[in-house]
Amino acid sequence: MPSAPSPAPVARLQSLALAWPPHVLRQEDVAANGAEMFATTHGGFERLAPIYRNALIETRHSCVPIEWYLKPHSFSERNDLFLENAVTVLAEAAGKALDEAGLAAAEIDAIVVVCTTGIATPALDARLMQVMPFRPDVRRLPVFGLGCAGGVVGLARAADMARAHPDERVLLLVVELCALTFRAQDRSKSNLVATALFGDGAAAAVISCRPDAKGPALGASREHTWPDSLDVMGWDVADDGLKVVFSRDIPTLVRDDFRPVATRFLADQGMTAADIGGFVCHPGGAKVIDALEACFDLPDGSLTHTRAVLRDHGNMSAATVLFVLKAMLEGGARGPLLLTTLGPGFTAALMLVHA
Repeated sequence: MPSAPSPAPVARLQSLALAWPPHVLRQEDVAANGAEMFATTHGGFERLAPIYRNALIETRHSCVPIEWYLKPHSFSERNDLFLENAVTVLAEAAGKALDEAGLAAAEIDAIVVVCTTGIATPALDARLMQVMPFRPDVRRLPVFGLGCAGGVVGLARAADMARAHPDERVLLLVVELCALTFRAQDRSKSNLVATALFGDGAAAAVISCRPDAKGPALGASREHTWPDSLDVMGWDVADDGLKVVFSRDIPTLVRDDFRPVATRFLADQGMTAADIGGFVCHPGGAKVIDALEACFDLPDGSLTHTRAVLRDHGNMSAATVLFVLKAMLEGGARGPLLLTTLGPGFTAALMLVHA
């Protein structure tokens, strides 16, 4: 008789670590600078001030001091700062993740780096290899263009790589320096919203299927890209940097269009939203969090960890959902956790983590 197929390897999250650059942006200080910068824009700053208050953000972190944002900067200057600071904050996050897993850099077999806020060729993983003692034969996968969806997609890709090579260890690195993309000359509403929302941060995780790997199991994942939605979120490339693009309709899209996607994904795993032990949602903004709670029939204000990460760190694009996951795991979340993000494409990314 033919033998039964071997069970699929289980990818586990051995460690998850966070890092952020040193400068603290307090929302009240950002708003004060915004009052000076946007005083003659869109009917005066007083009309725009609620954007800062309603963001529900108190602090964010930045790789440059607040004074930097008051002056124009070229694309090349921004990208030089990106390269320098992205490697620094990634090295900190990677070092923490390796320490937490009890591993040395030389024990990592593959590196996945997710980032959308700067251009790096050679890629960030190659640059990180110049400051950390990874093996020269480590496999590298830099991923660009996922935006806020990158945290979940990157985790899913790293888990897939671990399953394909069950004796290896994969290091996932996610870094976004969103605040560097603010352009002082741009008086658009989107750019103003960006000043009230985005921050800088990084996360690192060790993922493995090895028998000695301990930690939450990484389960099924899925992506869904809606047709004719390229203009919902992304970058336009301007002479002085990356110009943020996002639609004011994102909360409505979440409320009306994301629910059936999530429902189908869970149904394919034999589950419903009622089976989920915790929702690990990327906090795109305060209105998006409200929409996510409505989407999953959750009580208002129940996404407490998502709101806390937004309050303390702002929206760090791809890294943010991993900040939420870290907070929930440290808070003792158990059962299947559902990770959700939305990013350029317009794409939803979902993943189950069994804690």
